[in-house]
Amino acid sequence: MFDYMLLKITVFIGGASVMVLELIGARVLAPYLGTSIIVWTSLIGVVMASLSAGYFIGGKAADKRADYKILAYVIFLAGISIGVMAVFKSVVLLFVQSQIADIRWASLLGALILFTPANVLLGAISPYAVKLYFSDSNRIGATVGNLYAISTVGSIVGTYATGFFLISHFGSTNLLFSLAALLVFLSTFIYSVKIIVRCIVVLALSAMPLLNSNLQYQFASIGFLDVDTNYNRVWILDGIDSVKRRPIRTLSTGANYIQSAMYLDGDDLAVEYAKFFNLADYFNKNINKALIIGGGAYSYPKNFLSEHKDAEMDVAEIDPGLTELARAFFGLKNSPRLNVFHQDGRVFLKKTDSKYDAIFIDAFASSIPFHLTTKEFVAEVFSRLNEGGVVAMNIIASIEGDTGRFLRAEYATYKLFSDFVYIFPVQEPEAGNKIQNIVLVAIKGDITTPEVVSGAFKEYLDHLWTDKIETDIPVLTDNFAPVDQYLAKVL
Repeated sequence: MFDYMLLKITVFIGGASVMVLELIGARVLAPYLGTSIIVWTSLIGVVMASLSAGYFIGGKAADKRADYKILAYVIFLAGISIGVMAVFKSVVLLFVQSQIADIRWASLLGALILFTPANVLLGAISPYAVKLYFSDSNRIGATVGNLYAISTVGSIVGTYATGFFLISHFGSTNLLFSLAALLVFLSTFIYSVKIIVRCIVVLALSAMPLLNSNLQYQFASIGFLDVDTNYNRVWILDGIDSVKRRPIRTLSTGANYIQSAMYLDGDDLAVEYAKFFNLADYFNKNINKALIIGGGAYSYPKNFLSEHKDAEMDVAEIDPGLTELARAFFGLKNSPRLNVFHQDGRVFLKKTDSKYDAIFIDAFASSIPFHLTTKEFVAEVFSRLNEGGVVAMNIIASIEGDTGRFLRAEYATYKLFSDFVYIFPVQEPEAGNKIQNIVLVAIKGDITTPEVVSGAFKEYLDHLWTDKIETDIPVLTDNFAPVDQYLAKVL
C-alpha cells in the first residue's frame, strides 16, 4: 500500500514539475530571445516532443525491467539535469543569441539544448510508474486512468502555483534549483541505495538558492538587478551611456532591447525615441489630459508632467511590478496629476469614459502585443481622442524590405482612421532599410500647424519620412494580425 501511495505522489510531482519547468522556461529565454509567440511556440513544441520521447522510452524500458531502482534514477537524473540547466542557461543562451540571427532557429535551438533532457526524463516517469503499479491485469484501464489523472492534477497545481505565486516570490533561478532538489529528494524515498550521496546532492541543490540570492545581492551592489514580476523578468542595470558618457540606469524586459532608461545626473529623457513623443505638442497646442499605454520605468510620464505643469496623465501599465520598480529605482513619485491603472491597455480603453488630447503607445518590449495593433484597437484609440487629438506610437522596425512589413501594416491600419499619419525614423531618418525606433503619429480631424518651425520641433520634424510607403501589407485585424511573424527578422 505504501508503494502505491508513493507512486501516486511520484506521478503528481512529475506532472507538476513539467508545468513548473515549462513556465519557468519562458522566463529563462526572455532576456535573450524575447517573449514573442515564436519563442513560446519553440518552447511548447520542444516540451511536447521531449515528453513524447519520454513516454515512449519510459514505456519500453518498463516492459523490459520494472524496478523501483530504475525509476529512482530517472527522477534523480531529471533533478540533476534541471540543476545543470540552471547553472549553464546563461552561457548557452548567450552563445545561441550571438551565433543565430533568426529568432525562430535561435529559440528552437535554445529550448532544445536546455529543456530536452529534463523533459524526456520527466516524461518517462508516468509510464514507468504505471508498470510498477499493476497488480490486477483486469484493471489496466482504471490503473492507467488513475495515475494519468493524478499526473494531470499535478500539472494543474504546478501551473497555477508557478504562474500565480512561485515565480514572482522566489524568482526563476531559485525555483529551478528548488525543483531540482525536490526531484532528487523524491528519488531517495523511492530507492534508498547510496542515500548518503543523494542527501549530499539534495543539500547542495537546496543551498543553491541561497548562493544565488547572495550572488544577486552582490550584483545589486554593483548596479545590476534581476527581478521576476508576475508579468516580466526584469533586468535593471547601472552603467555609462556609450554616446553621451553620462551615468545611466536602464530597464529591460526583452532580448537586445532597453525598454526604459534614466540618466542618474539629470531629469532629461535618456531614450531618444521618447523625445519624439513631444511632437504631440506640435500638432496639438492644448494637451490637458493624456494617456500612455505601457509605463515601463515611467520615464516619459515623469517628463510629460514636468513639461506640462497643468496637465494630467493616465498610465495603463499591466504589470504592477514595473510600477513598484519605477518607484524604487527610477524616481517615480505619487502625484495628483498621475493616475496609474494596472490593466491591459486595450481593456482600459474599453472601460474608461475619459477623453484625451494625446495618447501615447509604448508597449513594445521584445515584441508588441498583437491586440494593440489592430484596426479594432485603433478604433478604440480614436474613440477616446478629442477632436484634434494626437496618437503617437513607438515601433521598432524598418520602413522598407522584409523588416518593414509590420510598420507598413500598422501605417495602413492607422490610415483607415486618419488622413494625417506621419512616420518619423528616430536614429537614421533617411535609411528606409534600417531597423530602428520609428514613431508613428496620427491626428484625429484636421490640423493647423505653425508656418515657422524652430527649436526642438524642427529637429524632430526633420526626421519626417517623405518617400513613398508601399501598400503591400494588409491592414491588421483581430482576426489576422501576424505581428510576431512580421517582426521575426527584426527581433
